[in-house]
Amino acid sequence: MTFGEKILWKLLRNKNFDGLRFRRQHPIDNYIVDFCCNEKSLIIEIDGPLHDNEEKRLNDKIRQLYLEKKGYKILRIKDNELTVDLNIIERRIREWIN
Repeated sequence: MTFGEKILWKLLRNKNFDGLRFRRQHPIDNYIVDFCCNEKSLIIEIDGPLHDNEEKRLNDKIRQLYLEKKGYKILRIKDNELTVDLNIIERRIREWIN
């Protein structure tokens, strides 16, 4: 787990975030997503530097389209954003939930 994922997991685990249950490294069919709230059909993906190369972006796009067809909303967050201002990330997640 990256440093950014650890920070986010502290916020999401044990129903700390508005009483919602988030799962970490949650399998959905052939994919494993970083964080998932089934109640809200929300997936949160943390993108580190590896996601900057063209092949990985294409794979992410294919994966995202598949998960969206299954009814999930995908919120992508850059790993380095989690170390800047967690309050901004909290607001973004709340906007996606509502």
